[in-house]
Parts: sequence; structure tokens; C-alpha cells
Amino acid sequence: MKKIVLAYSGGLDTSFCAVYLSKKLGYEVHAVTINTGGFSTAEILAIEKRAYELGVHSYTCINAIEGYYESCVKYLIFGNVLKNNTYPLSVSAERTIQAKSIAEYAIAIEANAIAHGSTGAGNDQVRFDVIFNILCPTVEIVTPIRDLKLSREAEIEFLEENGFEINFEKAQYSINKGLWGTSVGGKETLTSSLYLPETAFPSQLSKTETDKTEVVLQFTKGELTSVNNETFSHSSEAIQYLESIASPFAIGRDIHVGDTIVGIKGRVGFEAAAATLILKAHHLLEKHTLSKFQLNLKSQLSEWYGSWLHEGLFLDPAMRDIETFFESTQDKVNGKVFITLLPYRFVINGISSENDLMNTKFGSYGEMNLGWSGDDVKGYSKIISNSLSIYHKVNANKTEVDAN
Repeated sequence: MKKIVLAYSGGLDTSFCAVYLSKKLGYEVHAVTINTGGFSTAEILAIEKRAYELGVHSYTCINAIEGYYESCVKYLIFGNVLKNNTYPLSVSAERTIQAKSIAEYAIAIEANAIAHGSTGAGNDQVRFDVIFNILCPTVEIVTPIRDLKLSREAEIEFLEENGFEINFEKAQYSINKGLWGTSVGGKETLTSSLYLPETAFPSQLSKTETDKTEVVLQFTKGELTSVNNETFSHSSEAIQYLESIASPFAIGRDIHVGDTIVGIKGRVGFEAAAATLILKAHHLLEKHTLSKFQLNLKSQLSEWYGSWLHEGLFLDPAMRDIETFFESTQDKVNGKVFITLLPYRFVINGISSENDLMNTKFGSYGEMNLGWSGDDVKGYSKIISNSLSIYHKVNANKTEVDAN
């Protein structure tokens, strides 16, 4: 039998694929779940049990949390990347790393094909296909849900006809959880006017309006290394710990509106408490510790980095070039950021850093100048305005001639 690796989440689509690939197409199915921070141990055990009940030849769960952080999330933090100034690219980044891990596994077991359960309506199909085409171009890509254009009801009927009485109740909202945030899709996100209700979000508000919590984030060379003086050997662990503190405040919720890879506009809800706090705190620390032109260049490259990642182009060598620049800017991004958490919002109070360029030894903005004199400013202002002065004088004369 030909081997096929199935990107398996345990949901209806991938459950259909597991049975269809073996029963109808005659494949030896090797189901693989890539855990990027969205599954507990109990959930993985339940997914494995279901996979074997569906008749797969083997099941494997690959823990990719640390690799996900090191290869992608770290650079999203370094770049302060927010798609359309809103979305921390939770799912975009996750799918890319999942696809890469699946491709590597397929190569390792010498599989003849790879399957995923994407439909033909979204971004994920492109992200998976692009990675597979690059990393394992001779391996066939099989996508039953997309190719057969199946409805949910048709998938359930097929499973029942093949003797699988597994209860797949249609959830009101589609939830995708990972290290860098949770996406939420539902009937409201299919409109342009409605916001998601409180009940749609997995993390429910558990703090009253009078509650508040002070949080201190410590960054070392741009990476989160400590939360409230608790130090972590892996930044991915610090992110998860911060999420546990901040999510009860219902922080980091929003709806992202953007252009999909397939050319239509789309909306997706999300909650990403840790990601939101880290990005905003890290950005503030950079404002204090980086030069004007470092910040300027970073903001431009961050836009490109986020766009390429969203479009499934993570393996473009330009991404490695941008990551190298990002990393080189982080040497002085050290210090603490002080944050107040409140229900549905937060306040970043300030920073403390030995690399803080806002140093009173050189002057206080609007108060005291210690590094220059009034005459210095007069001369500088005259020189820097000289080219513009010439431009306006020349064109003012031309305007007068034209008018006559």
C-alpha cells in the first residue's frame, strides 16, 4: 500500500479524510498532529484514540511549540508584527510551521503522498500546498474536502455509512488555539457589521471592574525571559504563563479584517492576551533603546515580514534576511516593562532599562538642553532647511512669471 501522511486535528474534516483515504483510495494512512501550543495532554490522547478508531495505520503527535517559537514567533516579537495594525498572525504563523513539520515527517517515513483537510474557500489550503511544493515536490498532495466540495452533512453521512458512529455536533464557532493566540470564526465574522458575543471567546472574563493586576515583563535581547520576577528558561513557557495571567481579563480581543490569499476580503475574531501585551511592551522598550533609524527601518521590514508570512511565503530567503536584521537590532533591547491589567484593557505604564536612551545626562525634552547651545540649533536649522528654501524661492518666482 502507498503511504500517505495526513495532517490530522481530530475534527470532522480530517476524520473524514482518515477513512476516505484508506477505504476509497487504498492508502496506508499515517495521521500526524502538530502541537503548536493548542492542545493539552488529555486532548492529544483523545485525538490519538479517535485516529485509531478511524483505522489509521499509525498516529504521531509532534510537539513543535519550541520550534515554532524559535523559527517564527520570536521574529514576530522582534518585528512587533501586527497584520493591518491589528492581528498578531496567530493562525498564519501556526499553519506555516505545521505544514513544514508535516513535510519533514513525510520525507522521513518516505511517504508517497500528503493529505490535508482544507476546503477550497480559505487561506490554509495555499499555506499547506506552498510548503509541500517546496519541501517535498515529488510527493503528491491529496485534498479530499477541497476536491470533492463536500458539505458537513455529506462527510457525516459517509462516516456513518462506513460504520463510524462518532458524534460531530456542529459547533457554533470555529476555534483554533495556539501559542500565539486563538482565532474565532462564526456567523458574526461573515458580516461586515457584527461583533462577536462574549460567549464566542474561549477565555471568559473572570475579573470584576474593580480588579486590577500589576505585571512586570523582563526582556533580554528582545526576548521575554521573566514575568513578575519568575524566570523561564524558554520564552515559549513565559508566553504561556503570561497568557494564564492575562486571559481572565479578556484582554487582546478584536476582529481582523484583511485581504485573503484567494483574493476576497475576510474577517476573523481572535483573542491573544499574551501576544498583545508582549508586542506592545516590546515595542515600547524598543522606542527607548533603539535609534531613530533602526525603528524606522524595522517598521518597514515588519510590514513585509508579516505580509509574506500571511501569504504562505515563509520559505522565501528574504524572510531569513529580514530575521537577521531583526536579530541584530535586539542586542540593546533589555529591561523591564510595567503593565496594569484591567477588564478588557491594559495600561503600559513605562520601562526601566540600562540601555534607555531617554537619559537626563543629555537633556530633558522641553525642559533643559545639555548637549547643544541655542546657536547650534540656529545653525542646524538654517542648513537643514537650505535645500527646501531654495526650492520654494525658485518655484515662487516661476509662479509669479506664469501669473504675468
